[in-house]
Amino acid sequence: MLPSLRRIIITNFVSKRTDHFSSRFLSSSTTLNSENDTIIVENRTSNVRLIGINRPHKRNAINRETASKLRQAFEDFDNDPECRVAVLHGFGGTFCAGYDLEELANFDEMSIENLATPAPLGPTWMLTSKPVVAAIDGYAVAGGFELALWCDLRVVETTAKMGVFCRRFGVPLLDGGSVRLSKLIGHSRAMDLILTGRGINGKEAFDFGIANRLVPVGTALGQAFNLAHSLVKFPNECLLADRRSAYYSTFNSTSLEDALQKEFDRSKQVLAKEAISGAKRFKEGVGKHGKFVLDKIGYDVDVTA
Repeated sequence: MLPSLRRIIITNFVSKRTDHFSSRFLSSSTTLNSENDTIIVENRTSNVRLIGINRPHKRNAINRETASKLRQAFEDFDNDPECRVAVLHGFGGTFCAGYDLEELANFDEMSIENLATPAPLGPTWMLTSKPVVAAIDGYAVAGGFELALWCDLRVVETTAKMGVFCRRFGVPLLDGGSVRLSKLIGHSRAMDLILTGRGINGKEAFDFGIANRLVPVGTALGQAFNLAHSLVKFPNECLLADRRSAYYSTFNSTSLEDALQKEFDRSKQVLAKEAISGAKRFKEGVGKHGKFVLDKIGYDVDVTA
């Protein structure tokens, strides 16, 4: 079989397999939005919400309307006390190909002044109060790469492609890519990706520290949900305090002393809410001898999920 024909067959097979998996994965009790909606929100459980980009004919490239809807979806998630973790994904075998360049081609200088409303891709200038997990298959490039970097954790398929592909068209990073990438993987490796615009696959993304989980083709959404669900089972106030402290230390602190003081100020509020009761359960024997299953108290934590 000719190599090019073989690649086409494999690509079509993977795409159909991914679409089939996504449709089976969604809860039958979920009320789906219209097929024409560019952002589809589903409550997979009462605590985990799926937020999907639904422009597969554009490789889930985001235009201004979609950006506004995506921002609203995450604001709604942030304001919903029942939802603890969100999973961001794309429909049709692609995470997100960035900003819609066909729309950008029609902009003039006046339009560009109003591009960031408040961010080109929607939520990338906001810090949610709760974790977001990205399920990455296909392409996560240009602004889509920035959107992936915005998430707390990234579950990446082996065949996924990530990179600053907008380098090829003179489109700068506007959604935090130049800010977050160096923090995640270091300045030298970040410069390699930012300046060259080259693509990396899932394996290299994992080696770089961009991908938190490297998973087989067709499983990103399911494994991202499992990861999100594993976070729900931890005492929530403690998890959120540690997460916020880590963000402050990475992006906002002015010194080591400042970061340490902020960590202490946030954490001491959790001691009375969760830590004392947790210590009492440990004293009673829960979690001792290396057993990290807390089902006796309503938590069933699997750290390998």
